[in-house]
Amino acid sequence: MATVRLLKCAFLCALLACADAHAHAATTEASPFAWTFEPWVVIALAVSLALYVAGYVRLQSRGAQGRAGRTGRLAAFVAGWLVLVVALVSPLHALSEWLFSAHMLQHELFMLVAAPLLVIGRPLAVWLWAFPAAARMRIGAATRSRWIRRPWRWLTLPLVAWILHAAALWCWHAPRFFEAALARPGIHTLQHASFLASALLFWWTVFGRAADAHGASNAHAMLSLFTTMVHTGALGALLTLAPGVWYPSCIETTRALGFDPLQDQQLGGLVMWVPGGLAYLTGGLLIGARWLMRRPPPRVEIGMSREG
Repeated sequence: MATVRLLKCAFLCALLACADAHAHAATTEASPFAWTFEPWVVIALAVSLALYVAGYVRLQSRGAQGRAGRTGRLAAFVAGWLVLVVALVSPLHALSEWLFSAHMLQHELFMLVAAPLLVIGRPLAVWLWAFPAAARMRIGAATRSRWIRRPWRWLTLPLVAWILHAAALWCWHAPRFFEAALARPGIHTLQHASFLASALLFWWTVFGRAADAHGASNAHAMLSLFTTMVHTGALGALLTLAPGVWYPSCIETTRALGFDPLQDQQLGGLVMWVPGGLAYLTGGLLIGARWLMRRPPPRVEIGMSREG
């Protein structure tokens, strides 16, 4: 829908800002079990929820048609929003700076829970209705600009989104880049931003694109989910079965909490390997169900034969 493309970009920017604030706040947190109330994170979360509620209320007042679908999308958005709160504000945020396994859990919450739920919630379309009519018209006119339409169309191609998401996962888990992210807040910010942004684009190609008459969108979505499940499972297996610690920077903090660094890495690998695989499998089952429900019923032709 052309009128919400600008808000799509705004949505990505808001979540990237959350990731940026998250990374900077983590470097100053002393306790591994403290709640983190970074102002930019709290403001971004509060504004996103307020805009969604305002848009939802306005849409509900326009009539009963489509209310059930809007309520379901509201539930999905609120669930995704709460997952972001857990990942960015709860003690998991601080603990992720001490334990590799907590760090992996935080990444999985971003990419496998919050991102698909937010995409299903369609917040960009709902946020648009939080603005006055004149503002909505101006936003719609702006989104028809080639500077927004063309990049968005390219980034949401299934193959492009798949490559970006896979590259973010494998590159940032390479020891050199992961260690650099732990050592430098700016690189840490880039790491988290790329995880979240690539996951949003990936899940948009899975749940956000409408299926065409031939089911091509559903076929692409299932292929993307299956292949991603395979390569992320392989990465999780490598972390789990590695004979040594990949990330020396995690050794000191892990031992300070009384855990074995290698076992902590193995637990982090299992988080990516098993629950991560189940998340992609669940997504594939949902897409398969959508595909089957939208396919036309088969035509049954009854032929009659004559004897003699």
